[in-house]
Amino acid sequence: MKIAIIGTGNLGYSIAIGILSQKSFKIKNLYLTKRNITSLTSWRKILNVKISTDNRRAVRFSDVIIIAVQPNQLTNVLEEIKGDLNLKKHTIISVVTGRKIQEIETILGTDVAIIRGMPNTAISVGQSMTCLSSNANGKKNIELAKTIFNSLGKTICIEEKLMQSATVICASGIAFWMRLIRATAQGAVQLGFHADEAQELAMQTCLGAATLLIQTGSHPEQEIDKVTTPSGCTIAGLNEMEHQGLSSSIIKGLVTSFEKINQI
Repeated sequence: MKIAIIGTGNLGYSIAIGILSQKSFKIKNLYLTKRNITSLTSWRKILNVKISTDNRRAVRFSDVIIIAVQPNQLTNVLEEIKGDLNLKKHTIISVVTGRKIQEIETILGTDVAIIRGMPNTAISVGQSMTCLSSNANGKKNIELAKTIFNSLGKTICIEEKLMQSATVICASGIAFWMRLIRATAQGAVQLGFHADEAQELAMQTCLGAATLLIQTGSHPEQEIDKVTTPSGCTIAGLNEMEHQGLSSSIIKGLVTSFEKINQI
């Protein structure tokens, strides 16, 4: 397989690492492009990796084109490469924030296989929750996109109309979870732990809770029931958090973010 990543910034860089670590498919060539390739020079030592400032050349020698440029650069990049696209050969995967498939089709045409991906910043540690959607021609290659992004975490295929919601839950969601971890750590400091100990306790407990749900398939309330005893400290704390609006605040925050993203 021959893949090009157009715009190898932080996100494109992380995707490249995931692709090279993938053992389920063989990479014949991986083209990485960037206007300033100084930060990519060390990649020249890796077999089958090619570094270039020439987007058109990268497209001509690739089958899958992952576009990871800034939103305001997308139109220019699409106009630049459209003459080098082969409708029977190429699949476009866009991870450009907020840019719809229809916008890409307006420039490249509806006959091009187009897939839209929405990863989050945990992609840099191989733990992204990536949402995928496609146009009609992109559906035949959606499994290929899943294979690529499964090397960087988990993927789920959704309707494109849900992409804004997915951005709030998964991309903005990283910040929301960070704030919950921070709040837990602050509480731990108040209860007597040093700051570094408090953060470690909060992080590992958060990871443990998520891992429990992933590995057991349990509903959160099932796991809550296991640690709440009659008249115990856990249920007392949970009830106080709910009295103070914990669940309501989180839901309101998500809805507010969703309303904001639809105004942008």
